[in-house]
Amino acid sequence: MSTATTSTRSAPRRRRKDDTKLALLFIAPATVGLLVFLVWPLLTGLYYSFTEYTTLTPPQWIGLENYQRLIADPIFWKSLKVTVLYVLINIGVQTVVALLIAVLMQRLTQSTILRSLVLTPYLVSNVVAAITFLWILDTQLGIFNIFLTWIGFDPVSFWSSETWVIPTVALVNVWRHMGYTALLLFAGLQSIPTHLYEAARTEGAGEITQFRRITLPLLRPILALVLIMTIIGSFQVFDTISVTTQGGPADASKVLQMYIYENAFAQYEFGYASALSVALLVILMVITFTQYWLTKAGQSDLD
Repeated sequence: MSTATTSTRSAPRRRRKDDTKLALLFIAPATVGLLVFLVWPLLTGLYYSFTEYTTLTPPQWIGLENYQRLIADPIFWKSLKVTVLYVLINIGVQTVVALLIAVLMQRLTQSTILRSLVLTPYLVSNVVAAITFLWILDTQLGIFNIFLTWIGFDPVSFWSSETWVIPTVALVNVWRHMGYTALLLFAGLQSIPTHLYEAARTEGAGEITQFRRITLPLLRPILALVLIMTIIGSFQVFDTISVTTQGGPADASKVLQMYIYENAFAQYEFGYASALSVALLVILMVITFTQYWLTKAGQSDLD
């Protein structure tokens, strides 16, 4: 055995550098932010939901009284009904339109410029979008109602009609979010192998058949996760309604977030507002886990 070989084998192995401290240093800011802005408010709000608390008096423990009041509160149940109606319209229209845009982008073009244009409405803040559509859909001066009058229809009270107000708010938010949702679905479409479409075309399958038999089944996990995200976001709608209707007319657009805000910052009943927030959290958890289980979002047909 040569001397070089002996020295090589006898040399100690270099110890792998431990990067644990460096990793902890990098995640420390995010961890602190998570604890300060999410975990601590969550625990504090949960505690306040069992108290009677205003800004003038310290919290006083009252047990389940806030939740008993919530169950017997007709405004809570009406606001929940309004919120569910908004979510159904918003998610239903948004998902269909976003899926159509995503499929068209995949089939016709994958231009980066086109993707940027699709995402443009999402870059507009909710407040700006709400104010803009508040002017456009104004009953007397709105350009859309002026157009309706010009073609022979009567003006529509989009913001002051109990029938039209929630569909109007829902469609405004569809306009703003459909581009972002479409890009998420487009990313999911990119993961579907192209040879499946080629084989289907060889067998004589048309576009509709390919969509039903290939696209929808293989897009199911991504579509399910996108639906979970958008439903959670839709249940928390506030800014659009706050800017346009403030919950009116006659509480026709008073969603849960608006009712929580009124109790907390108009009536200063922070204990009851916290109980309403906890109820919304429970509703979202039940919907999320049920939807995740029913859609089998964690499984893929490509496996």
